Amino acid sequence: MSMVMSLFDKFLFPPPPSIFITTMSVISLVSLANSGLSELKGKHLQYSKFWNADNGKNKAAVKKESTKLSSRTGMLLLYTPAFLAGVFSFWLFPNHDFRFLLVNSAVTFHFFKRVFEVLFVHKYSGGMVLDTAMVISLSYTLSAVSMIYNQHLLQGIPDPQIDLKLLGGLVFLVGIVGNFYHHCILSNLRGKSDKGYKIPTGGLFGLVICPHYLFEILIFVGISLMSQSLYPIAFTTGTACYLTGRSYATRNWYQSKFPNFPKHIKALVPFVF
Repeated sequence: MSMVMSLFDKFLFPPPPSIFITTMSVISLVSLANSGLSELKGKHLQYSKFWNADNGKNKAAVKKESTKLSSRTGMLLLYTPAFLAGVFSFWLFPNHDFRFLLVNSAVTFHFFKRVFEVLFVHKYSGGMVLDTAMVISLSYTLSAVSMIYNQHLLQGIPDPQIDLKLLGGLVFLVGIVGNFYHHCILSNLRGKSDKGYKIPTGGLFGLVICPHYLFEILIFVGISLMSQSLYPIAFTTGTACYLTGRSYATRNWYQSKFPNFPKHIKALVPFVF
């Protein structure tokens, strides 16, 4: 056990003495992992192609009980508060070290990119339930705040013996570029008046149905490597669990809608899953 702890000490900062960060670490990991398990079981968060997944209710009942937003409005609600929290943090926490600037910039840029994609890249057809949008928005905002505040609390603590922040920056850039590229492919599948879904091709879509999720996981792996602390690792692990479940559900959805869906195309990881 002592050898394991010694190994962690070489790679990680000690957890900051904060009840908030400790609590958020547990909540992020457990809630996101549980959401991934729910996706695997067919209980979907109601947005994108799954907005009308009713889990035993009919679609009319879902509409009656919940307020429906347009997908674009719902997605803006998801990402804008987290982006604004990142922008505000530059004013709130000035004059910090390079690692803090790196993590803060990465978190803020990630959510800026998502807002940019909602406004100028993605094309939408379905809708989103307001309750779902509020829950996801709160989750993203709290995660952004927690990552930045966690890094603020680590100021003045000696760096781990093995410094991974530049490697993390490289992994983050790979994730950002790969995620954006595959989002552009998805957007270009549809014409201006085309509201239907098609089997995507190009990039890694020939191997997995959700390469954009794979690269999103890499985005947060990169942030975890930049930070080298437990909260980003907990959030990244939970996010990976959720996106694994979501990608599995997405593959099942395509198989149900397209009888000719290629069997060799996996859900998330080429040749594996």
